Amino acid sequence: MTHETTRLALPKGRMQAGVLELMTAAGVRVDIGERRYRPSISMAGFSAKLLKPQNVVEMLHAGSRDVGFAGADWVEELDGSLVQLLDTGLDPVRVVAAAPATLARSLVETGLEPGIPLTVASEYRRLTSRWIEARGLDATLVRSYGATEVFPPEDADVIVDNTATGATLEANGLEIVDELLSSSTRLYANPRALDDARHRERIENLVLVLESVVEARRRVMLELNVDAGLLDDLVAILPCMRKPTVARLHGDEGYAIRVAVLREVLPTLIPRVKARGGTDLVVTVPGQIVA
Repeated sequence: MTHETTRLALPKGRMQAGVLELMTAAGVRVDIGERRYRPSISMAGFSAKLLKPQNVVEMLHAGSRDVGFAGADWVEELDGSLVQLLDTGLDPVRVVAAAPATLARSLVETGLEPGIPLTVASEYRRLTSRWIEARGLDATLVRSYGATEVFPPEDADVIVDNTATGATLEANGLEIVDELLSSSTRLYANPRALDDARHRERIENLVLVLESVVEARRRVMLELNVDAGLLDDLVAILPCMRKPTVARLHGDEGYAIRVAVLREVLPTLIPRVKARGGTDLVVTVPGQIVA
């Protein structure tokens, strides 16, 4: 690689707001301003460009972008050779096969057994073809260009599409018969960019600061006090990244404990902490966590 800057692809459309918010939370300023498609970025050594998510994948594959954000579904569809660096957890969707209710129930009951001729509509040609082959289906694939959910029942029996909540499928009388994969917004690199020491260092630094925000969003800081005699029993039930931080309280009247825990454990953890003598509990939200 002979170019000086590390070329970052940022997604346009529905993914853009979440990615820019993540960058800002990591301390990386992205200024779109009047430049629109070529925003400035505060992280030294990077140049940025806004592209549609599918084009991000294509440009990463071509090597005209070194690193970029894209949906895992389109990476699997267009190019499975890119290196995944970070799952941001943003924009979670599932790629599913769905059909009108009566047919869907019949297909589920038969376990999608081959032998029933089907027409399958999808924007995902590669993923759908692999699914048809893996299931051994007698199916004809029709390429759609958006609004795939309107194809059944007149123009297709089954569709393969992405869904976040299932609401669009339900509104069109469709039921899920199979799940092909789960997807979210992720950071990918062209493998050749990682072979260049300059680009690799910059990319690793970008991953480090973004990952610190992603990790912080999964966790909270739990702070509490406990009497000295109850310390060991209480610490024994605390989930943490490594070891809890424990410090003596003023006057040697007990200990203060500080630990980063997953948000999802709070409903069960807090009652247990109280039952083992924890007092003065405070839960705060960290901005970044670097392990």
